[in-house]
Amino acid sequence: MNKYRWQAIVFVLVAFMLGCNEFIVVGVLSDIAKEYRIPVATVGYLVTIFATVYAVSTPFITVLTSRFSRYKTLMTLMGIFLVGNTLSGFAMNYPVLLLSRIITAVVAGAIISLIMTFASSIAPREKRASLVSWIFAGFSIASVFGVPIGTAISTSYSWHDAFYLISVISASAVTCVLLGWLLPREVEQVQSSVKNQLVLLKDPRIYVGIALVLFTAATMYAYYTYIRPLLTTALGFSTQSLNWLLFLIGIMSIISNRLSGMLAERNGLRIMPRFYVVDVILLALLPIGLNFKFGGLAILLAMSLIVTIINSPIQIHFLNIAEEEYPQSTVLASSLNSIFFNFGISLGSATASGMLGTVGLNHISLGAAGYAGISLVLALILNRVIKRHRQNSFN
Repeated sequence: MNKYRWQAIVFVLVAFMLGCNEFIVVGVLSDIAKEYRIPVATVGYLVTIFATVYAVSTPFITVLTSRFSRYKTLMTLMGIFLVGNTLSGFAMNYPVLLLSRIITAVVAGAIISLIMTFASSIAPREKRASLVSWIFAGFSIASVFGVPIGTAISTSYSWHDAFYLISVISASAVTCVLLGWLLPREVEQVQSSVKNQLVLLKDPRIYVGIALVLFTAATMYAYYTYIRPLLTTALGFSTQSLNWLLFLIGIMSIISNRLSGMLAERNGLRIMPRFYVVDVILLALLPIGLNFKFGGLAILLAMSLIVTIINSPIQIHFLNIAEEEYPQSTVLASSLNSIFFNFGISLGSATASGMLGTVGLNHISLGAAGYAGISLVLALILNRVIKRHRQNSFN
């Protein structure tokens, strides 16, 4: 196996580790609430706070550390992540758990941004879309294997042990060995001021794409934040079958990411509005589907297939614009997807918590349907902006 393949594997492994850390709370909400004797909705705000801190801190870290070695910066951030995640395992009360989640959130976005930047510089251009889709698939693999395993550990032992397992993966397999061995110590970097890096954000192809990412994430997390209660309370599946159901949802997400990569190689942004139309319909039908055990499950699986299919096309879109017109902003461009996806997670999870208290669990998807409608409009606008820019370039 050549070095590039090993590098691709370690990039996916880092994404898997980050995905486990970020998403595992969704699978153990009830267990944390039970131990701390607080409402599940209160624990649900851990998702909102994590995503908000992630989104706010990432641009600051990526911009301010651009003058330093990317290799050294990444290794330092991985060390901080290890400390924060281990603290989550030791947390004996809600404030300490919240603090530990903030620590990991501060560095997680910058880590994946640097991984994307390394991937972009290492991968042959014809393989870049595929590698990006596999990195995103690492997060889905975390939901397939990491989150169900974490949920099983939490059910059988304690949710604390699930965080310890992530620390073992990040310490031994990634930080100390694979990243240190495989990453190039020096990569070409364009030094620039903070102001010059932020010029990228004035491009309408960028800021409309950013808004699309945000509302796409809000669409997903306006229902996915409470996926466990949806499966067990609303649809009536047993707790024992929960891991298999999360496994199926994760498999659909992996397929979605691979399809996303294929679309990215074929200018997939053009057909993206069609997926949002389907998403709006499915989310509007979910309250009815929840009255039918397997019908509701089928809708949830279908949404898992299409809701994040935008990932690779929009990531390649950001990277291509930065490389061609804003080379000083490459790292920032690589972070935009994760930054605003997490702003969207924050918005979506907060909406889900609000909907849970007003219309009830069975109707929380209506808020998600509204966000999917906004995403549809933004996808149409983005395609028009791209078309207009190409026409102006030819003139």
